[in-house]
This record gives sequence, structure tokens and C-alpha cells, in this order.
Amino acid sequence: MMLLKDVINIDKEIMHGTPVFRNTRVAVQTLFDYLEESSLEEFLEGFPSVTREQAEKVIEIAGKLINSASLEYEDTTR
Repeated sequence: MMLLKDVINIDKEIMHGTPVFRNTRVAVQTLFDYLEESSLEEFLEGFPSVTREQAEKVIEIAGKLINSASLEYEDTTR
């Protein structure tokens, strides 16, 4: 099982602490920027140092975070 620490590295010595895919200098945010305009395939083609497994794990973790946050969300408009 791949853990978050196996996928993402945050180190102030690497890109000033910007979260990057482990063993790369590719910012995790770049994946989400690509997904807004294109596909996971295009991202992986553009950044071959990132593995499919890494990218898919980051997407999975982001989904889990959003789902867990939605449990705490209250509709204050009512």
C-alpha cells in the first residue's frame, strides 16, 4: 500500500517547500492544473518522472479529503 509520504515530498530545500511528487521537482499542483484543461494522460506524457501510480494516489487522496470535509460541512444558507 502506497502512503502519502511515498508519493509527495515537502522539503523547504526543494522548490521552497512546495509539495512535489517524490523523487521529482514536479509540483503536485501541476497535476491539478493539467486536469482542469486536459487529461491525466497528457500530464503523464509531459512529466515522465511522475509515475501513473503516484498521480492516481494523489487524486485518490484529494478525493478522500473532499469527501471527509463534506461530512463536516454545514449548509449555512438555510
